[in-house]
Amino acid sequence: MNQQDSDATDTADAADAADAKTRITILVALAANIVIAVAKAIGGLLSGSPALLSEAAHSVADSTNEVFLLTALRRSRRPADRRHPFGYGKERYFWSLLAAVGIFVMGGCFSFYQGYHALVADDGEKPSGYAVGLAVLAVALVAEGSSLLRALHQLRKQKDSAKDPAVRTVVAEDSTAVLGVLLAMTGMVLHLITGEVAWEAGASFGIGLLLVYVAYRLGAEARVQLVGESVDPELRGRIASLLDAQPEIDNVAQLLTMRLGMDSALIAARIDLVPGLDSEDIELICVRIKRSVVETWPEADHVFLDITEAPPEGGT
Repeated sequence: MNQQDSDATDTADAADAADAKTRITILVALAANIVIAVAKAIGGLLSGSPALLSEAAHSVADSTNEVFLLTALRRSRRPADRRHPFGYGKERYFWSLLAAVGIFVMGGCFSFYQGYHALVADDGEKPSGYAVGLAVLAVALVAEGSSLLRALHQLRKQKDSAKDPAVRTVVAEDSTAVLGVLLAMTGMVLHLITGEVAWEAGASFGIGLLLVYVAYRLGAEARVQLVGESVDPELRGRIASLLDAQPEIDNVAQLLTMRLGMDSALIAARIDLVPGLDSEDIELICVRIKRSVVETWPEADHVFLDITEAPPEGGT
């Protein structure tokens, strides 16, 4: 096995290990959300609390989204084939986009409906059964907090996890869930104290706004990746420096980059070679330069060099 194959194997092993930890994080969040969703739904139906029902919808949305994220992990690691020569890395971002849509539709819209329904259907009766509802929310707060701590622990241990849309989605969901539970508890307590359902309706609207905001942020991040985002400026600069340092390259006319997945990137460069090189030398030089780029940055697994005599121009 040559050095390039060895580096590729090491990169794949590291990616598999990272995915295994991410899968555990998602499964922990999924288990917590399923149990919490059932408990919130039962408590909400028994008490008639709109805020608690909004939180039940929130947990159902989160549970569905975790299934999307598990699908993303499995499908994004499929090897490249004839129809998809650059692999399936962007599946990760597609399923994250669906998760954002799920948060908006199932969580945000239902929360707005519950807040509106509470105001319209208010009959002035004193709320009952709220002790059970508050107990359910207290348990949910502990469970959601534990899931959030697990996701944050992975972020601290694995710096690359910050770039993983699956991990970011879990962190966003769990953070929102903790805030949502606190809003629901506040609304229920104020409803009990004042007898005004407007407090609880306001909590439902607040949960809805929170979910819509999180859905927008996650969707915007997924959109950028799906459209095609360049590698980070620091990496691009280092690749450009490596190309400029090659004695056979007279000028790098243009350097284009695009992320294809978590650990895959496309590098395309238009280069002007020094005069006097024959065709056989040019072929060997291009092979050596490509190998240097891949050996230095294994994630740059698709490197293309275009020999040109074009004058220098800006590229991204």
